[in-house]
Amino acid sequence: MNKLCKIAEKVLNCEELKREELEYLFLSKDEELDDLLYWANKIRKKFKGDSVKLCSIINAKSGMCSEDCRFCAQSAHSRAEVKSYPLVSPSEIYGAYERAARSGALCFGVVTSGRGVSDEDVARVGEAIKKISSDADTAQKEYTGDASRPLVRAKISASLGELTIEQLAFLKECGLKKYHHNIETSERFFPSVCATHTYADRIKTLRAVKSAGLELCCGGLFGLGETPRDRLDFALTLKKINPDSVPLNFLNPVVGTALENAPPLSAREILGLIAAFRFILPDKDISVCGGREVNLRDLQSWIFFAGANGMMTGGYLTTPGRSSDEDKKMLADLGLEVAQ
Repeated sequence: MNKLCKIAEKVLNCEELKREELEYLFLSKDEELDDLLYWANKIRKKFKGDSVKLCSIINAKSGMCSEDCRFCAQSAHSRAEVKSYPLVSPSEIYGAYERAARSGALCFGVVTSGRGVSDEDVARVGEAIKKISSDADTAQKEYTGDASRPLVRAKISASLGELTIEQLAFLKECGLKKYHHNIETSERFFPSVCATHTYADRIKTLRAVKSAGLELCCGGLFGLGETPRDRLDFALTLKKINPDSVPLNFLNPVVGTALENAPPLSAREILGLIAAFRFILPDKDISVCGGREVNLRDLQSWIFFAGANGMMTGGYLTTPGRSSDEDKKMLADLGLEVAQ
């Protein structure tokens, strides 16, 4: 039995991996990729089965961000040409939710640019969430007559930057189920990515989310110039944070940002990263989100054989993606089902 097989057997038996075994996953050679994917797929099947969770978002407030995240086109520090607009109306958020739910998305995220949002904007997002929740309750009664048989509706999520526990508790009362806030990379490398706020600031928000009793969605971005050690440390931080879902993003360099000339990751390297995260976080929902189409190209379908059990569909914040119909056809061709 080779080393990778032994590591995989430990994960399948719910045993903790040693540091040297974790390092091996992130330093494995390209010729080992087939074996890495084989075992990551088996781990996915054991812990997550063959259903894939789709998620969708609305860019509810775009541009005008004071932060200097080097990858972001919405930063005021970048020269990128993006649409800038204030928070959209609650009715626009509700309409986007309905479209996402009809497309098969199991989670719908309201995303805004900026380090945080005002109490006024929190109230407006809360109004939209209340409308969505009220509509869901009405649909439930029309569907079954009682609440004993659930009607599947997209879970409402938000990504509004740094919020206080009071703001988060308010949104939860409105019907918010999940909050998304990425840590992006390792603590060591984070200052190379952003200088206008700290890693500790991000962790503080994650703690507030958990204290408010919300589900937590937390992941990050690859291709920023980080090392394999940074990737491992990032994965171990996520394991300690213990989020419910982990979105993995891969840099799609935008002209005008500080990382516009960053060398792209190869499709095979990306698949290896997804697989390594499935080994380390075997029971978490792992979704492949930003950069999927442009970086993976014809290998997009391989993300599931690399261990992912979710993906974002229908486009991103400032860049387009594939339609949900295309993505659902891909899943059908693979013999996978859309999670309900």
